[in-house]
Amino acid sequence: MSEEPRSQVKEIDIGSEMRTSFMDYAMSIIVSRALPDVRDGLKPVHRRILFAMSELGMSPDKPYKKSARIVGEVIGKYHPHGDSAVYETMVRMAQDFSLRYMLVDGHGNFGSIDGDMAAAMRYTEARLSKIAMELLRDINKETIDFVPNYDGEEQEPAVLPSRFPNLLVNGLSGIAVGMATNIPPHNLTEVINGVQQLIQNPEVTPLELMQSIKGPDFPTGGYIMGREGIKQAYATGRGSVIMRAKTLIEENGNKARIIVYELPYQVNKARLIEKIAELVREKKIDGITDLRDESDRNGMRIVIELRRDVNPNVVLNNLYKQTAMQSNFGIIMLALVNGEPKVLNLRDVLFHYLEHQKVVIRRRTEFELRKAEARAHILEGLRIALDHLDEVIALIRASRTTEEAREGLMTRFGLSFDQAQAILDMRLQRLTGLERQKIEEEYAELLKKIAEYKAILADEQLVLAIISEELNEIKEKFGDERRSEITIGEESIEDEDLIPQSDVVITITHTGYIKRLPVTTYRSQRRGGKGIMGMDTKDKDFVEHLFVTNTHHYLLFFTNKGKVYRLKAYEIPDLSRTARGTPIINLIQIEQGETINAVIPVESFDSDKYLFFASKKGLVKKTSLDDYSNIRKGGLIAITLREDDDLIGVRLTDGNQSIIMGTAQGMSIHFPENEVRPMGRSATGVKGIQLDEEDHVIDMDVVHEDNSVLIVTSKGFGKRTPVSEYRLQSRGGKGIKTLNVTSKNGPVVGLKVVQEEEDLMIITAFGTVIRTSMSGISLMGRNTQGVRLINIREEDEVSTLARVEKSDDPADDAEGEESEEIQGTSEGFDETSEE
Repeated sequence: MSEEPRSQVKEIDIGSEMRTSFMDYAMSIIVSRALPDVRDGLKPVHRRILFAMSELGMSPDKPYKKSARIVGEVIGKYHPHGDSAVYETMVRMAQDFSLRYMLVDGHGNFGSIDGDMAAAMRYTEARLSKIAMELLRDINKETIDFVPNYDGEEQEPAVLPSRFPNLLVNGLSGIAVGMATNIPPHNLTEVINGVQQLIQNPEVTPLELMQSIKGPDFPTGGYIMGREGIKQAYATGRGSVIMRAKTLIEENGNKARIIVYELPYQVNKARLIEKIAELVREKKIDGITDLRDESDRNGMRIVIELRRDVNPNVVLNNLYKQTAMQSNFGIIMLALVNGEPKVLNLRDVLFHYLEHQKVVIRRRTEFELRKAEARAHILEGLRIALDHLDEVIALIRASRTTEEAREGLMTRFGLSFDQAQAILDMRLQRLTGLERQKIEEEYAELLKKIAEYKAILADEQLVLAIISEELNEIKEKFGDERRSEITIGEESIEDEDLIPQSDVVITITHTGYIKRLPVTTYRSQRRGGKGIMGMDTKDKDFVEHLFVTNTHHYLLFFTNKGKVYRLKAYEIPDLSRTARGTPIINLIQIEQGETINAVIPVESFDSDKYLFFASKKGLVKKTSLDDYSNIRKGGLIAITLREDDDLIGVRLTDGNQSIIMGTAQGMSIHFPENEVRPMGRSATGVKGIQLDEEDHVIDMDVVHEDNSVLIVTSKGFGKRTPVSEYRLQSRGGKGIKTLNVTSKNGPVVGLKVVQEEEDLMIITAFGTVIRTSMSGISLMGRNTQGVRLINIREEDEVSTLARVEKSDDPADDAEGEESEEIQGTSEGFDETSEE
């Protein structure tokens, strides 16, 4: 009997085997599936799809081919995984809302931003996009290595030549084992400029590269709130950016609606609308009456209709807080470097890409040099043959076979095998004089090219010059403008050293849109004759605040709740002359119920300057400006208000001016500022005017000599009175009458110290707007009711007035010329009310 075979079972430690097997699996996922190569920015599946399409001849100038054919080619030759995974990857490369620069040109239904799936692969067609050809350019010139495919029967590229920095340009996300990558897309022009900056200065830092590469540029546009997360990501490889939808507030009479026309990257529009509807149903967001999706082929448009009595900015802020209209993008710049996963900063990414391009250019040059030298070698043989033509012909004619003729040529003239074969293959027409001249010219040209190729290979600066030139060609061909607008966010957003100091004009419209532009632009506009009203503001909107400041100066924003927020002027978006501006709510995080009622520009927080405050209940306060030098990002309490009190005005003073305050019932008081001692920031203040029970302060201003005091009432009456008629009094008294309030003219709604060179803008509760020249308003005494400035309906009333720059357009003053003057009366006027 034969001996029993020995057992093939091998005893191993299960813990050790699990560790070994899992590490093998993990490395396979990391290297072969989930992470992109830093050189071409592609995962293997992307690379295989593009290469397979190239091998099928699916260039942009060829007809589309069925997607199923492409998927079959990819999984059959290069990617032995599921067909749905390959097709979904190809679909994403054809979606303009997924990739910043599409690599696949799709024909048919490739899905939508609403989350609709693409049609089945048997229905759709595709071909390579034009920019994808730049990833594959020179692939047949031995610029990259090819490796065996999964079964060893085919060869596939280990990496693509990638003639532009695709890792940053299109970004990528992937989840491996124990690590993940999430690289946002960027603007092609900016990234190429960044590579050029690195070429010029190899020691450039990530922060300096931000001069070229401002930040991510998402295909869906939207706002990026702040640069702090961008700076962190570019410096360390990890960071987070806040994305916001771009919106517009449209007003129609007393109603408003919010228009959403750009969404944060990777936000599903249909789900967003469902979420908003759900919040409205659950009454977590109040004031929305209707919600419609009016998007079409011309662009996105989500319409959010609002109730009459709600503040659209408050609703918008709630939408940002509770929906995907504000989202975070967590940046992890993880990629494979020489087969190893590494977290890279911005310079690292560009450095490794540039090193790859150096290799590509050298290998391409070596390939072309070999070809040129081989051709020159053949031409040298032909030149020898033409120089000894009769002898060559005689030798060939005397030979019995081709091999004998070849050997004879090689022996007699010292030719190589290839040269001798080329002579034998030469057609008789090459013996003509013209053809002989062409051979000489081609040979001379080749010698020049060979010298050029050798010079390139010997000098890295020439290699870099070629890379720079070819990148510029791609930039010229495919570069475009940014889609995502970078604005300020919760953090300090700029390295101030990178911001040049320059004078700028800041404009703020009545409905809260703010922007800055260079002083030169504004002055050029003024010469055009339209003034500030030439800006593209919304219907019934106008520029309410306009001042010149420096990019490094501060802007202090004061709200009715007594809080102050601070921005640097350079943090205000720099927009074109005709642009509407950015909603202030996007720049500072005011709370629900807060409205901005004063903006003060300051160069520095000097202790010899003061902020003078006035409240609705008649309290005033003066605080040194340097108490506001450290303002938190979420705002700071500027004045402590009592219950039911509001801050109605703030002015910057030198401590020695005089103040005038006006009340709704027509009282006013004019007192020296130095009667109010300086107080701390958290102080409530002291009595500025003694109010009757039903009265309240409506405005406060600093008095200047030779100016006049403008009074406007709720029913559209107004007048100007010389400052000289308002004698100085002591703080805290009842004051004197500034206007005789009757049922005909209504309570006072505004008091301003004005100049004749200004215009007045009046807005009613129903949205009627009138602009009139200040000089056209009658100059009258205090004991008058004024003139009719605006005809309003019985149920309407004046809600707001503002001083604006005088317009050069006579059309702006046409309405204001027909003021009906009402004769003043002293009836009921008690001069003894002075105190």
